[in-house]
Amino acid sequence: MSAGTRIVTRNDANQIGGGRMIPAGTVAVIIESPADAKHAYKVRFNDGLEAMLRRSEFSILKEFKNDEAVGRDSLESGTADFDFWKPFIIYRCVVGSQAFGLSDDASDVDRRGIYMPPADLHWSLYGVPEQIENNDTQEAYWELQKFLIMALKANPNILECLHTALVEHATPLAQELLSARQRLLSKLIYQTYNGYVMSQFKKLAQDLRARGDIKWKHAMHLIRLLLSGISALREGELRVRLDEHRDALLAIKRAERPWAEVNAWRLQLHKEFEQTFASSKLPDRPDYTWANEFLIRARCQQIP
Repeated sequence: MSAGTRIVTRNDANQIGGGRMIPAGTVAVIIESPADAKHAYKVRFNDGLEAMLRRSEFSILKEFKNDEAVGRDSLESGTADFDFWKPFIIYRCVVGSQAFGLSDDASDVDRRGIYMPPADLHWSLYGVPEQIENNDTQEAYWELQKFLIMALKANPNILECLHTALVEHATPLAQELLSARQRLLSKLIYQTYNGYVMSQFKKLAQDLRARGDIKWKHAMHLIRLLLSGISALREGELRVRLDEHRDALLAIKRAERPWAEVNAWRLQLHKEFEQTFASSKLPDRPDYTWANEFLIRARCQQIP
């Protein structure tokens, strides 16, 4: 960042020379930039006080039109920003092919989870991002409220986070959520899983007509999604690993099964999904009341 850039502090800052702490959310201007990312910026606040801040300790205050609108950086990307939010991760798990039992030597390790920043960052001028990512390490984490909202909507990625066996880190709060994950399962799975697969297979058919080939790995995961959704409606438990179908799924991934055969299996699974939906004992809707109470209790724990 060059000298003259206006910023907002992300947390309390020590002023040069000592004295009172400068509170988070205070506007300042950069007066000296470091030679590299390992050193701090020298900034000056509106009252003349100065401080040394590292890049992870402030956000850019962008000026729009009348210099009155406050914006913030896209905190969803960038290693420095990710490192700032990383200490607030309360849940980390492995998803994708590793969790599905469908990995090979070329498969990445995809980590997903939840982060929960402290209350003062929620209340500050720049707020908190709904999602943070580190593309270099294949990691993504949702802020707790966003995670719960998507879980209540039966988002497949979120539900798989809650049901994967490969959990690497879980605070007591995250463990409480895992223990109550059944409250978030409902018949909405039929709409999200079934509907998504239908739309994606239409795109695969278009690719096949246009280019003569498709992404077979994607086709495999779509079939797996149908199998997982059907299993959840039938058993009342979302299974991430479907080892009984492993060989058949990997055959699709390796393009060893013709398109017509894969598509026929998909159509048969749609019918089975519909039949299972009609007889499923899962509730029509998830437990919104519990999810709301859980979020409020979690927020209360953040208040200093």
